[in-house]
Amino acid sequence: MPARTIMIQGTASNVGKSLLVTALCRIFRQDGWRVAPFKSQNMSNNSYVTPDGLEISRAQGVQAEAAGVLPTVDMNPVLLKPAGDDASQVVIHGRPYATMNFRTYRQEGYAVAAAAIRESLDRLRARYDVVVLEGAGSPAEVNLRDRELVNMRIAAWAEAPVLLVADIDRGGALAALVGTLELLEPVERERVAGLVINKFRGNRALLQPAVDFLERRTGKPVLGVLPYLDVDLEAEDAVVVDDAARHTPGDSRGEGHLRICAIRLPHLSNSTDLDPLRHSPGVRVLWVRAPSELQGADAVVIPGTKNTAADLRWLWQTGLGTAVQRLAARGVPVVGICGGYQILGRRVLDPGQYESPHRETPGLELLDVETEFAPAREKTTRRTAAVAVGGQGPFAGLQGARVAGYEIHMGRTRLGVDARPLFTAPDVLAPEDPAAGDALGASDASGQVWGTYLHDVFHNDDLRRAWLAWLWRRRGLEPMETGPDRAALRRETTFDRLAACVRSELDMARIYAIMGLR
Repeated sequence: MPARTIMIQGTASNVGKSLLVTALCRIFRQDGWRVAPFKSQNMSNNSYVTPDGLEISRAQGVQAEAAGVLPTVDMNPVLLKPAGDDASQVVIHGRPYATMNFRTYRQEGYAVAAAAIRESLDRLRARYDVVVLEGAGSPAEVNLRDRELVNMRIAAWAEAPVLLVADIDRGGALAALVGTLELLEPVERERVAGLVINKFRGNRALLQPAVDFLERRTGKPVLGVLPYLDVDLEAEDAVVVDDAARHTPGDSRGEGHLRICAIRLPHLSNSTDLDPLRHSPGVRVLWVRAPSELQGADAVVIPGTKNTAADLRWLWQTGLGTAVQRLAARGVPVVGICGGYQILGRRVLDPGQYESPHRETPGLELLDVETEFAPAREKTTRRTAAVAVGGQGPFAGLQGARVAGYEIHMGRTRLGVDARPLFTAPDVLAPEDPAAGDALGASDASGQVWGTYLHDVFHNDDLRRAWLAWLWRRRGLEPMETGPDRAALRRETTFDRLAACVRSELDMARIYAIMGLR
């Protein structure tokens, strides 16, 4: 028998669909079911490399962890990675398929994407007892209905009852629920099995008249009112980063804190690389968009980007590029991760105009490295285990330390004579010319400026501790005690806490009945 299914759709983006899917995956796992998450098509630059070296959205990778299963491309068969104002890289079953604008994708990519989605859904339903599906945006986008591949069409293919979720914290939840149902086709409206109000603060009894109204007005049961949860799970995209930036105090260095400024690039990707720093005692990570916000920085991090050349030009246009150069000249440490590593170099070459219309873009010239994009070169996606070479500054005592992470990048970076290799990985680098191969990382002679292709680099305890201790000593302070990152344990605890809260507020008995499981 194919797996039983349920789908979580929302009245808008960022209403809590991903979190609810994560909770349900953990609940079904706790109840003894083999469960898998599924999102047919995701638009995100926060991606995740599966154990077999393929690329899916970060959200589905985290949901698979909650379900206690290994993530596969079938859990997110289509990933759209915004690469410019009007274009996205289309990733099908974990591999780049094409870069398309929205219109071309709808016209030429639809059939390929639809086939991949159906294939993955069939495989998951054959392998698991339960599949929890996640929609995208709102199912009531009437202008997109004819070729949508994320909401009601997927629910029909999966034979999935739908729970419709609204965010009451932003206001207008009742109107959003009623309006969404009104805009659905009758057959789509019939598929909605219940409503969920999310992010509620305050006295639950005061909301009861609204719940009663919703049930009378729509004929749909309200299956739960979920409280506003302060849950720290890896973000799916830049929305959470932007929310965090808006709620960051203007001057948050303080005498007892390190102020690490992360550049909020327009095409930011894999912002979760900085999560271990956020969880380190005495460290504040601030996302910045303007030169003035760099004041008082103890270090600057340039994170990953889906469009290196475009974001480099943005850095120059905003003055941030010059500001970072001046800080580095004054001795402020600067780190680049993936696209940020490429940005630190002398220049980015794209002779075939593969990533951008510019054949050459000047870099920040803080590292003696150079990156070239070539259409013939396949995208690198792999999990990587490397060994630190050692060096100066924060790397002085790291020789031989194991550094693990994953790579997701286009382009080849070559080290110049003044660059110092940071890591060795003989099984990864080209044996005939290691220095010209995919250089995993490089620093300047002092170790003050460094970059790497390794995402999750700060999840490595030895490296993170060494770098933070070095920053503390530069401030003339003794390093704060930094324990192991324990990211996996922290996530497990969060999954269980999330599941317990959702189980207590959601009518799980009714949901089981809706799914035909009990």
